[in-house]
Amino acid sequence: MPARSIITARQERLGAELRKLRERAGLSGREAARALGIAESRLSATEVARVGVSAERVRHWAGAYACDDEALVDALAAMASERGRGWWEEYRGLLPPSFLDLAELEQRAVYLRSFENLYIPGLLQTEEQVRATYASPVSTLGEEQIEARVAFRLRRQAVLGQAPYDVVIHEAALRVRPADRKVAQRQMAHILEQSDRPEVTVRVVPFDVDSFTQIGTPVLLAGGSVPQLDTVMLDSLHDGTFVDAEAQVRLYRRVIDSVESAALGIVESRDFIHRLARQM
Repeated sequence: MPARSIITARQERLGAELRKLRERAGLSGREAARALGIAESRLSATEVARVGVSAERVRHWAGAYACDDEALVDALAAMASERGRGWWEEYRGLLPPSFLDLAELEQRAVYLRSFENLYIPGLLQTEEQVRATYASPVSTLGEEQIEARVAFRLRRQAVLGQAPYDVVIHEAALRVRPADRKVAQRQMAHILEQSDRPEVTVRVVPFDVDSFTQIGTPVLLAGGSVPQLDTVMLDSLHDGTFVDAEAQVRLYRRVIDSVESAALGIVESRDFIHRLARQM
C-alpha cells in the first residue's frame, strides 16, 4: 500500500494497537518483522499508520504475536477493512483535523458517555446556540469558517439515535448564555426534546451538590466494539485531545462514574431544566 498523505486518529489507533500486540508478545521490531517475513521499515510504517494494512494481514500478525483474544482481533480486522469517505471528509482542509476525528469517533462508537461543565454538549445544541458560540465578540473566525463550523456541528448530531448517549451536564454549563434569554430558553426546550429519545439520557449536577470535585476538562468516553478500543476525548478551548492508554481510559471512566453518581436522577434532571428555563 502507498504511504498516506493524511493520517486520521482512527488509523493511528489501529497502528498503535498492532504495536501493543507485538510488545505484549515480547518481540522487538526486528524480531517481529523477521517472523512476519516483511521489512522492519514496513512494520514500523504500519505501526505509525503511514501505510495501511489489510484485515487478512491483521489476523496474520495477531497469530504471529500469539494473541488469542478473538474479539479484539475481529475488531482490529474490522477497522482495517473500513473503506470509503465519511461525510466529515468533505470538511478536510477547511476545519481542524481534530473536528473530523471527533465526528468519526462518534460515528464508530457503540456508546457515548460524557460530562460537560462549560458548554451545552455539541450534540444537543440548537443552531442558534452553535452560531452564537462561534460568532462571539472575541472570535477571530471569518464568516466562511463560522458557517462551516455550524454546519459541521449540526451534521454531527445525526449520530443521535444510533447508539446510547448518556450525558451529565453541570448547572454552570446550562446557565451560560452565548446569546439572549429567548435563545437560552429554546436551548433548554431542545435538550428536553432530545432527552425523550430512548437512546439519550440527560442528567444534571446542580450547584448545591455537596462534595463535588470533578470540575475540570469536559470528558467524552466513546465505547469501542471491545473495551480495549474505548477512547476518551478531552475538550479544550483550542482543540481536543484523544486518550487511549488503558490506565488513562480507566481513570476517566471513573470520573464519569463519579459525576453520574453525583447527578440528579433522570426525572429530577428534567424538572430541574424546566425550572431553570422558566427562570431565564
